[in-house]
Amino acid sequence: MHRRIIVPSALAASLLLAIPASAADFTPGAPGIGDSYYPASGNGGYDVSHYDLRLKYQPETDLLEGTATIVATTKQNLSRFNLDLGLDVSEVRVNGKKARFAATGEQELEITPVAPLEKNRTVSVVVRYAGKPSEVKIGGWTAWHRTPDGGVAAQEPDSAAWWFPSNDHPLDKATFDVSVSVPDGTQAISNGVLQSQSSRLGWTRYNWRSNKPQATYLATLAVGKFDITTDRTAGGLPVLNAYSKDLGDNAGAARASIERTTEVAEWLEEVFGPYPFNALGGYVPNVTSGYALETQTRPFYSPRQFNNGANVSVVVHELAHQWYGDSVSVDNWKDIWVNEGFARYSQWLWSEKEGEGTAQELADYVYASRAAEDPFWTVKPGDPGPENQFHVAVYDRGALALQALRNEIGDEDFFAVLKGWPTEFAYGNAEVGDFVRYAERISGKPLAGLFDTWLYQPVKPAAPAAAEAGVAARSAGAAAAAKPVRPAQPRSWKKIAETNTIHEHEEHTGHAGHAGHAGH
Repeated sequence: MHRRIIVPSALAASLLLAIPASAADFTPGAPGIGDSYYPASGNGGYDVSHYDLRLKYQPETDLLEGTATIVATTKQNLSRFNLDLGLDVSEVRVNGKKARFAATGEQELEITPVAPLEKNRTVSVVVRYAGKPSEVKIGGWTAWHRTPDGGVAAQEPDSAAWWFPSNDHPLDKATFDVSVSVPDGTQAISNGVLQSQSSRLGWTRYNWRSNKPQATYLATLAVGKFDITTDRTAGGLPVLNAYSKDLGDNAGAARASIERTTEVAEWLEEVFGPYPFNALGGYVPNVTSGYALETQTRPFYSPRQFNNGANVSVVVHELAHQWYGDSVSVDNWKDIWVNEGFARYSQWLWSEKEGEGTAQELADYVYASRAAEDPFWTVKPGDPGPENQFHVAVYDRGALALQALRNEIGDEDFFAVLKGWPTEFAYGNAEVGDFVRYAERISGKPLAGLFDTWLYQPVKPAAPAAAEAGVAARSAGAAAAAKPVRPAQPRSWKKIAETNTIHEHEEHTGHAGHAGHAGH
């Protein structure tokens, strides 16, 4: 008979398995997720899968009261962790038990659960909070718009901290249920599908659902008095557009633009593949800003976008972001080109489709109209820096890079890349380098040099390189070569330029003016 002998070390090991990790093994989650441009954005130590927001908003006083339930998974043994929030907190519970909490810095909510949290466990966090979002300043500014009849959250790269606690960075996407109670006669607009609405004792509650992963800055809330239009696409997706009732002279032009959302989305499906979300639409609140933003499924448009009449080009830009920026999101804010270069190029493709100037003609015009000494060329779209994150060069020079790629690899491979990329990285995150490698894989060509020239060199690509890439004016003879002929302005140019001429840096220069770009 064989007797098993338990040696002391084996016995010790077996006992260790039964004893929970000591407190020394648990450490705080990082106060930032590691973004190179915005170190305070996001948090470490956990990954959110779902936000359930139950809110009440009083337009007269700008008072927002909320209970947020966050479902997350721990990624390390956590002694405590942070959420990003600027409003006042009254109670926090972790897994049902009251937790200690403290507000630190401008946006950090530090939470210490009763018992430390083991790695790879599902955790529920309930935060009760309240405040007036327009009075909350982070980095010296507020992302919350007061309107004559309510309030709006729509801003990039941050807006969540003004209205709900979150892991506020695109790396941590989650699904959302947003339930908002507002006074009767007022509506609450958010992302996704309106599941239901009900009225009781003078208040109406709207229940919205986004069932695909969504970055926190792409979550939106608009409370006010809106005219709402609804429809369904040929494929059955619900379409909901909303217009403030007090848009004045811009009301007609806004509707003439936003009501083409379904048509534009159907065309974009031909270019980028199947639409990635459960709803479509757009909204135009009565705000004084000048930009637009790709809030997921329901882009935000400032009335000023329509000062000069209808502008379908801005609708093209924001809907293109549903694939490039929303479904495939930046890994780090320095990767902004994978959002903006493609949204701008989609405007060029729409111009091509509409017969108002080909993408080639637009590329030639951009290249020729910026002198070599123009500071435009010093901005590197592949890593522009936080101060230039939404500089026009990220858009126009970013689109030039795509035209150079198109000319290098040919239309068949180029459009295969445009359609394949949103599928390859659907509902995830990606870097500029990921796109370069993907384009190389599909085309079978080395492309690092091309992208280096157009995205990373702080100078205007020299005429030979530009000519080789097919984006320099074709001039005839030596005399013409000495002074290239400036191409004619494509007919679509003014409407495209209207989506990037209104800057609003004065409100929040501390945050690099990131709301400054019309048509983010």
